[in-house]
Amino acid sequence: MKYLLENLKQYKKESILAPLFKMLEAFFDLFVPIVVADIINIGIGNQDRQYIMQRCGILVLLALIGITCSFTAQFFAARASVGCAAGLRHMLFSHIQTLGYSEIDTMGTSTLITRMTSDINQVQNGVNMFLRLFLRSPFIVLGAMIMAFTINAKIALVFLIAIPVLSVIIFGIMRITSPLYKMVQGRLDCVLGITRENLTGVRVVRAFGKERAEVERFEAANGRLNDMQLHVGHISGLMNPLTYVVVNLGIIAILNMGASHIHNGILLSGDVIALVNYMSQILVELVKLANTVVLLSKALASLNRVKGVLETEPSMKFIRKEGISSAGEGNAGEAVAFEHVSLTYAGAGEESLTDISFCAQRGQTIGVIGGTGSGKSSLVSLIPRFYDATKGQVRIMGKPIREWDREELRTTVGVVMQKAQLFAGTIRSNLLWGNQDADDEQLWKALELAQAAEFVRSKPLGLDEPVEQGGRNFSGGQKQRLTIARALVRQPKILILDDSASALDFATDAALRKALGTLPEDITVFIVSQRASSLKHADQILVLDDGETADKGTHEELLKRCDVYREIYESQFKKGEAY
Repeated sequence: MKYLLENLKQYKKESILAPLFKMLEAFFDLFVPIVVADIINIGIGNQDRQYIMQRCGILVLLALIGITCSFTAQFFAARASVGCAAGLRHMLFSHIQTLGYSEIDTMGTSTLITRMTSDINQVQNGVNMFLRLFLRSPFIVLGAMIMAFTINAKIALVFLIAIPVLSVIIFGIMRITSPLYKMVQGRLDCVLGITRENLTGVRVVRAFGKERAEVERFEAANGRLNDMQLHVGHISGLMNPLTYVVVNLGIIAILNMGASHIHNGILLSGDVIALVNYMSQILVELVKLANTVVLLSKALASLNRVKGVLETEPSMKFIRKEGISSAGEGNAGEAVAFEHVSLTYAGAGEESLTDISFCAQRGQTIGVIGGTGSGKSSLVSLIPRFYDATKGQVRIMGKPIREWDREELRTTVGVVMQKAQLFAGTIRSNLLWGNQDADDEQLWKALELAQAAEFVRSKPLGLDEPVEQGGRNFSGGQKQRLTIARALVRQPKILILDDSASALDFATDAALRKALGTLPEDITVFIVSQRASSLKHADQILVLDDGETADKGTHEELLKRCDVYREIYESQFKKGEAY
């Protein structure tokens, strides 16, 4: 709730004026039954048409004032709710940016998307309805009861009985449904996760003919969501009929007692009509309140889910250094060092990396090779500190990685991910992610090194060629070369290529490796690849097998003594072929 109030503080005026105008509208609504009673008792009773017309004019005036107050309240309520939701969404997005890969992996992408969209929309609707109706409805109920007592205290006792019974029904159902709505949102996460998985992996699904199986999996998840929504709906659906029963019983009691009072000359017929109107007003407002409570139950459940993300503390803490450079400190010749490093992912039962030790000197090219699932990407993800080692220590430039400032570390280490990722915009805007201050000369130099300059020049707009979301208008190889160029624009001291040339043909791959050889001598390059040919000329090759170091050395050394490396090499080249 504190996060909601924090964002509503910016809309104090709107948050006060919205319910104020709603209560003003309700205040005028309470006079309508009294005016109607006067029309019946005096106007119709005395056949005074002029009096009737005057009172009808008052009714029209009350209606105009009410609708003006209603529109004004709606304006302020919408302004406050939309602004609050926008602030909450910005807060959530900013907090997600501070979370480490471990927290994001644990929560799941689909859950985070649901909480930022569906959940915050529910909160927005809840705030809107709260400002408009949550104060108006109790005011009408209380006001109608007071007005009933001014007409006849004995008959008004019916209101004293009906209102508590209605309150028990409404808040009892709210207490039952509130946790169930949280379960509904959780099952919605599951449906969204399956949908997202199928859309991103549609080619794999079709390649293996798994369309039917995926449809069945979706239907099962959607069925569970549907069942839960029906269950909650059935409970919530009890609210309206139960409240109608109580209110209509109250109206019957008023008519029964009112008939007796009219017969005895204690009340006029118009007074009984006014009492019935007040009971009807209570019915309408309590139905509104019931629906508002249902909506607020959903909003509170969604707010708790958003709160869960906002209160998730990032496990990875970075120190902040103002005006102090960490680059170049420590061992002058050392670029990256792993000392008995192990890594266990959050929620995993076993280690993904076990007791890894090696040292990469500045200017060296380090190759990382191994079978699928051997831990290659896990190893290089520790260098830019996407994850923290669970055991051992990683040093960058001779300094423990935990002592580096985040921005400085990201500037020192450039990473090209295994999956090429481009953003909607232009080629220029994507390259400038590496360095916002880079000029065209630097951009073209990076493109030349990444073997991307030729196809960029062939585009009608060159650097300003549009890039669709995810780089859909480029081939896999083109996307990989553009992401490599983006990393080179940054001019990092450590460059990591995580299997980022897998979509390139052998000729382009060879040209890329040759171009990387022209980089300044103090740049250390890590190349993760499944191709032994891509690593043959590396100064040091790390061979991983099931998360452990099978061996390390040069290409020639590993061919002689490492069975794992020899098996990988011979699977790609004819056995006995000249090395």
